[in-house]
Amino acid sequence: MSRPQPPIAMLAELTHVCPLACPYCSNPMELTKKSDELDTATWARVFAQAADLGVLQLHLSGGEPAARRDLVELVKAARDAGLYTNLITSGVGLTEAKLTALDAAGLDHVQLSVQGITAALADRIGGYKGGFERKMHVAERIAEIGFPLTLNAVMHRHNLDDLPATIALAQRLGARRIEVACVQFHGWAEANRGQLQPTADQVHAAKATVEAERERLKGALVIDFVAPDWFSDFPKACMGGWGSTGLNITPAGDVLPCHAAESIPSLEFANITQASLSDIWYDDAAFNAFRGTDWMPPLCQSCDRRDIDFGGCRCQAMAIAGDAKATDPICRKSPDRAKVDALLNVAPSEAPFVYRGRV
Repeated sequence: MSRPQPPIAMLAELTHVCPLACPYCSNPMELTKKSDELDTATWARVFAQAADLGVLQLHLSGGEPAARRDLVELVKAARDAGLYTNLITSGVGLTEAKLTALDAAGLDHVQLSVQGITAALADRIGGYKGGFERKMHVAERIAEIGFPLTLNAVMHRHNLDDLPATIALAQRLGARRIEVACVQFHGWAEANRGQLQPTADQVHAAKATVEAERERLKGALVIDFVAPDWFSDFPKACMGGWGSTGLNITPAGDVLPCHAAESIPSLEFANITQASLSDIWYDDAAFNAFRGTDWMPPLCQSCDRRDIDFGGCRCQAMAIAGDAKATDPICRKSPDRAKVDALLNVAPSEAPFVYRGRV
């Protein structure tokens, strides 16, 4: 296997503390305690190492990154390291004074999540009364300061029919980009699959809406669409290929090839307090486990899509097939595809959400 290229982007999960309790949260089921989070100086050192490694974009996430009292210091440290900084936030906890301070510290971009287009739906999904109103207020302040804004809309059975109105909301808020991200079933989302999984008709309608709106809004709003690949015949290249373009760091400092990688029990992940980011990226066993194509099963090795999807999602193979080395079950050629079809045929559940836990 040839030496990998440097990563382009890094996701820094600063904390798992969050005022919201979204039932599809990408955080692991076992949340990191605040007392176990990396401190300011360590994160600053990590940012400098990331820039030296070749990282260009830094995504500051959580939980809710605004729950960190040192958020402004962290943004300044990242900017001093020469990184482009993007704050991924619920908006709850961001005051006008904090946004002004983040602007002065050099924050480049804000990515604001929305759980729905009405307060009733958004607050029910987020498990936080008044959250929608707070987001709209924060969006106004973001526009006044002049931060470039991306709206992040996680879509599922309860809000996918509202996609046209969600795109319209992005326009009203002055967003330059909207990420329409259909829920991915890992962790908290898997615990709520029956409540969240959209129907095939909803997904097909969403694809048509995105195609039409991209044409209508060309030059005015960029629409990124993360479609649920379980309705497809072939998987997509998860993360552009394992350990190829980006990396994640947990609040406690574990370095991961993707946000769900901890769901693979056979892998052990290095911690940034014990090794350099460069050594982890190039030499760590977890990062090399599924890099390239040598690891692939014979079915994938012989496939003409081998260098297109790079084997698909290893976490999905683990979750559905029970084997991270298996052919992605999404693939129609996979012997496990029937398991995906069975999941798609499960009747929608009206059971209460299993809300994300609190730290």
